[in-house]
Amino acid sequence: MKVTLERAALLKSLGHVHRVVERRNTIPILSNVLLRAEGQALLLKATDLDLEVTERLAADVSQKGATTLPAHILYDIVRKLPDGAQVTLEAGGESGQLQLRSGRSRFMLQSLPDSDFPDLAAGEFGHAFSLAAADLKRLIDKTQFAISNEETRYYLNGIFLHAIEAEGHSMLRAVATDGHRLARVETPAPAGAAGMPGIIVPRKAVAEVQKLVEDPNQDVRVEISPTKIRFTFGQEDHSEIVLTSKLIDGTFPDYMRVIPSGNDKRLVVERAPFAAAVDRVSTISSERGRAVKLAVAEGKLTLSVTNPDSGSAVEELDVDYDSAPMDIGFNARYLLDITEQLDSDTALFKLADPGSPTLVQDRDGAAALYVLMPMRV
Repeated sequence: MKVTLERAALLKSLGHVHRVVERRNTIPILSNVLLRAEGQALLLKATDLDLEVTERLAADVSQKGATTLPAHILYDIVRKLPDGAQVTLEAGGESGQLQLRSGRSRFMLQSLPDSDFPDLAAGEFGHAFSLAAADLKRLIDKTQFAISNEETRYYLNGIFLHAIEAEGHSMLRAVATDGHRLARVETPAPAGAAGMPGIIVPRKAVAEVQKLVEDPNQDVRVEISPTKIRFTFGQEDHSEIVLTSKLIDGTFPDYMRVIPSGNDKRLVVERAPFAAAVDRVSTISSERGRAVKLAVAEGKLTLSVTNPDSGSAVEELDVDYDSAPMDIGFNARYLLDITEQLDSDTALFKLADPGSPTLVQDRDGAAALYVLMPMRV
């Protein structure tokens, strides 16, 4: 194998694929990236057996062939080469080594045979559709924060993606919850999404998709099988990145049961001043609980925190509220996470009582809806 290509192009592609590779591996081949030179292109592939990323980029191939190299070492070498450099990769003979040349630099890297490299992408994908990258990113950005980190409830360790019919319209909906808060966001379903099974996309795949959406104006092709999901991203330089991930094999809970429908007390606050006030008073709260009390009365909201170890804090805000006075407590971090996701200048809280879940959204009927469980204060 002998291939020459620009450092910038190689670095960009290695940046996309090397993130999948775990730093510590008990299986040596999983520490490596597969390099395959054929035609006038170099294919790069990396996997952790749950997630696989491949990218093809234009290259000058003098001799076709394939090998695997340590992903993080290769990335660091290319990253440290000067801008504008040409990189030549050459593997030959049975030595189990590859030579990397660039300018006056020479590296001999230990390789492992490409025949040992696992392939995750096998299987039939029964459902396929294309989605605007901006819409896909929005579904992820506005729900990702609510994914659970609790490994025992593994079915909550991802985003639940499914197609639904709502008021005569077909929608693609993303839901995430950790049991304390829930995020639900939807967008019009693209052609081909109708009838797709409800799937749970794992946290790591979600994070990688978020990073691979580099051009929001492009479309992303999504393919789904009973056990896997595949995303195909076109790039400005006409290269193509394909991310394939296993799905979480579990049943997502019936989230509709926890979305309250009878919350009739409406509190409207200016989003930025509210978030700033929550942030200020929560400075006093204990790190473990981080509870902040909201006392709502007509036209006024009082935020307060009392911590026996460090003191107390109170702040008042003018709000739009005309129901019966009420005190309710929330985790300050969760309040800030949700208000950060809202798009408008105001936030609408729909309250029931101090012990019931609260709805938060930009306005009635907004595409993004959040549910927050109260805390005792």
